Amino acid sequence: MSKRPRLSFLQIWNMSFGFLGIQMGFALQNANASRILQIFGADVEHLSLFWIVAPLTGMIVQPIIGHYSDRTWTKIGRRRPYFLTGAILAAIGLILMPRADLFIAFLPALWVGAGFLMIMDASFNIAMEPFRALVADKLPSDQRTLGFSVQTILIGIGAVIGSWLPWAITNWFNVPNTAAEGQVPPSLVWSFICGAIVLIITILITVFTTKEYTPEETAAFEEEDGVVSEPESSKGFLQIFDDIRAMPATMKQLGLVQFFSWFALYGMWVFSTPAIAHHIWGLPTSDNSSQEFQNAGDWVGIIFGVYNLVSAIYAFFLPAIAKKVGRKQTHAISLVIGGIGLISMYFAPDKYWLIGSMVCVGIAWASILAMPYAILAGSIPAKKMGIYMGLFNFFIVFPQITNAFVGGSIIKNFFGGNPMLSIVLSGVFMIFAALSLKVVKDEDDTITT
Repeated sequence: MSKRPRLSFLQIWNMSFGFLGIQMGFALQNANASRILQIFGADVEHLSLFWIVAPLTGMIVQPIIGHYSDRTWTKIGRRRPYFLTGAILAAIGLILMPRADLFIAFLPALWVGAGFLMIMDASFNIAMEPFRALVADKLPSDQRTLGFSVQTILIGIGAVIGSWLPWAITNWFNVPNTAAEGQVPPSLVWSFICGAIVLIITILITVFTTKEYTPEETAAFEEEDGVVSEPESSKGFLQIFDDIRAMPATMKQLGLVQFFSWFALYGMWVFSTPAIAHHIWGLPTSDNSSQEFQNAGDWVGIIFGVYNLVSAIYAFFLPAIAKKVGRKQTHAISLVIGGIGLISMYFAPDKYWLIGSMVCVGIAWASILAMPYAILAGSIPAKKMGIYMGLFNFFIVFPQITNAFVGGSIIKNFFGGNPMLSIVLSGVFMIFAALSLKVVKDEDDTITT
C-alpha cells in the first residue's frame, strides 16, 4: 500500500473543487449545445456530426496533456498549470458559442457555433484529465475511491447548477427564453456567461489551496511502493506510442465497458432535446424556434439537473457500497439501473415521468465518473499517471465518435426519424457495459467479485 500521507476530507474537497466549475460549463454544453446548433440551422440527423468535434479534439488533446503534465514541474506545480490554461480557454468558448451569430459577416453562425463547441470541449479536456491524475498523485490507494467520489459529488453539484441555470434565469429574473429566428435566447446567453465566471473562480480556488508533491517526493513514494523508476526517455513526444504499447491489461479490459457506457451517454446528450420535443411536446423534428421547442429545451436542462443531483448524492455512498460488494459489482449494478432509466423514457406519458428516468441515469452517471478511474488507478505506475489517464480518454471519445458517424443515420434509416428510439438504444448499450465488466480485473479491490 502507498505511503503517501492520508489527506483530510477538506483537503480532498479543495483539491477537486475546480471540477465544480468545469462540470457547470460541461452541463451547459450538454443540455444546450444541440438546442443552440438547431437554432443556428442544424438538422436533427446531422446533430451528432456537429458534436463530433468535441470528442475528436478530446482524443487528440488529452494524451498530449497527460504526457506533458507528467513532465511539467513549475512554481505552481505539475498539474495546476493545465487546470488554469484549460479554464481560461473554456471560459472564452462558453461566452462566445451562444453569440456565434455575431460572426456571420465571416462565416455562417452554425459553423462558428460548432467551432466554439470544439474550443470549449477541448479546453474542458485540458483541465479535466490533470484533475484525475492529481487524485492518483496525491492520495494513497485506500483513499482513491473517496477521492474520485468527491470529484463526482462536485461534478454533480456543478452540473445541477449548470443544467437548471437557463430555467432559473428565465423564471426567477424574467429574462426571455425566446429570441428572433436564428438567435439564441438571452436566458441562454447569460447562463453561459455565468458558467464562465464560476469556472474561473473554482479553478483558482484549487490552484491556491492545493500543494503538489515535488519530483523528489514523488520518486520517494514510488520507491516505497516498490515501483522501479525508469530513466527519463529521450524520445520526447514519441514516448506516447511506447506507452500505448505498454498499456496495462486492466486498462484494455475497461475499454469495452467504456465503449458501451459512453456510446450511450453521447446518444442521450445529443438527441434528448429533439427526442423530448417530439415525443412529449409532439413537435415535428424540424421545429427549432417555437415557444414549445424552447420550453422543451428548458425541461431537458431540468431533468439533466436531476440526474446530476442524484449522481452527487449517490456518490457519497459509492465508497461504502464498493467496500461492501466490490468496485466491479457496484459499477455493474449502477449501469443496469441507468440503462433501465434510459429505456423507460420511451414509455413516458408526460414530462414528469422523465424525472424518474433521470434518477436512474444519475446512479449510472455517478458510477461512470468514479468507478472506472478507481479501478484503473491501481494498475498504473505513479510516474505514468498523467499519460495513462489521458490515453484512457480514448476509450471515452472513440465511442462518441462512432455514435457521431452512425447515430444520425440510424435515426433516419432504421428509426423512421424518431430520435426517442436512439435514447432506447443508449439504454441497451448501458446494460451491455454492465455485462462487459465480467472480463475486468481490479488489481486494488480487496473483494473478489
